[in-house]
Amino acid sequence: MALGKDTKHIAVAGNIGSGKTTLTSMLARHYKWQPHYEDVEHNPYLVDFYEDMHRWSFNLQIYFLNNRIKHLIEIHQGKETVIQDRTVFEDAYIFAPNLFDMGLMTKRDFENYSSFFQNLKTLIQPPDLLIYLKASIPTLVDQIQKRGRGYEENIRLDYLKRLNGFYNKWIDSYTDGPLLVIDVDNCNFAEKEEDFADVVRRIDAQIHGLFSEK
Repeated sequence: MALGKDTKHIAVAGNIGSGKTTLTSMLARHYKWQPHYEDVEHNPYLVDFYEDMHRWSFNLQIYFLNNRIKHLIEIHQGKETVIQDRTVFEDAYIFAPNLFDMGLMTKRDFENYSSFFQNLKTLIQPPDLLIYLKASIPTLVDQIQKRGRGYEENIRLDYLKRLNGFYNKWIDSYTDGPLLVIDVDNCNFAEKEEDFADVVRRIDAQIHGLFSEK
């Protein structure tokens, strides 16, 4: 499907286990978009973080921030439409504040990180369309268990709950651009063709709206 010439960045946001990578892959194939994935296999801090969150929280967040800024630069310098697995805004508005609130990031590190992000934010553009995968805790836990990543076995339930709270707060006040919310509890796009077709239909409606405005 052709997009408006200025529409080149679609982003998928959502909590751990919500299905971001799966949906990113499916939409990339369907629309012939270029996928940008969150690199969990080569992240030098992730395993250490889940074993000792307090020690490695700041390092991990800086690593994510650096990688996502790099991806944004590549997206806006390139010519293809890109669909991105997780956004830079999630790091700043969900994960870092949650770590601070849980006492897993020091006040000094959090203030340093937040100041750094606010400076960077003046230089970056929000996605042309943000797709948010909203999921309850039971759905997240079920999907995390199904994929069986060893380092995720130590994720605490209260950690997921708090992340969900931050996500809902962020999405409820999101005004940076077009937003599509998908209720993952009632939309099994990974396994049901009709559910994925419904997601595509809703994205098409958003894209046509974006196209008509430009």
